Amino acid sequence: MRYQDENARTIDRWVAEGWEWGVPIDHDTFVRAAAGDWQVLLTPTRPVPRAWFGELSGKRVLGLASGGGQQMPVFAAAGAVCTVLDYSPRQLASERIVAAREGYAIDIVHADMTRPLPFADAAFDLVFHPVSNCYVREVRPVFAECFRVLKPGGVLLAGLDNGINYLFDNDETTLRFTLPFDPIVNEEQRRFLQAEDCGMQFSHTMEEQLGGQLAAGFVLTDLYEDTNGAGNLHEHNVPSFIATRAVKPLQDRTKERRPPYADRP
Repeated sequence: MRYQDENARTIDRWVAEGWEWGVPIDHDTFVRAAAGDWQVLLTPTRPVPRAWFGELSGKRVLGLASGGGQQMPVFAAAGAVCTVLDYSPRQLASERIVAAREGYAIDIVHADMTRPLPFADAAFDLVFHPVSNCYVREVRPVFAECFRVLKPGGVLLAGLDNGINYLFDNDETTLRFTLPFDPIVNEEQRRFLQAEDCGMQFSHTMEEQLGGQLAAGFVLTDLYEDTNGAGNLHEHNVPSFIATRAVKPLQDRTKERRPPYADRP
């Protein structure tokens, strides 16, 4: 089985068991969002600054791996034209439930974000990508596809795991693993994930994630860090996530970019 399919089945099971990121918003939350009172998360605890979005009314928004009925209903209530792509059927089912209940239209796409996205170039004004690329082995192609499907001037908002969680056992006090965390090549890591029912997860460096956005052509405009929200690392205020805001320039200058230190010996 492909690891992507294993992850989809795992997340479906988590949703059925009441996973916090698979519980759709209620009607009152939708009503408040329609009145302008809303916030959403890219990472576990810190709300995304409203200034990162700009005016949402009429904007074409892609929720990338953003199923679950939590963020896209808020954007729809704010007047955005929404599309959600996810590989978990249960996460997409939550989107359908909220859309039917609240009476708004949304394009719901069941697809794997590790493959080319099924959208035209420059199809969206904003891509909202909550923490999810920890379930993806290669992240640079994801950022390249985000760049392609955004219009010039479009914005990518991404939640990223910085990898520190993968060093520790469940108690978050004992260093157990070395990085990178890659269960495809490391049998001990794979056995650990299987025992904990964690699907297939992968650590990624900031070079891969921030550098991957820059290499795709994005300009980073802001970022903030966040913790797990609970546990030993959180209690010690150790950041384990980062949220980024990046913009696709009005003029594509990726062909003009040189690798770092290209002019040095």
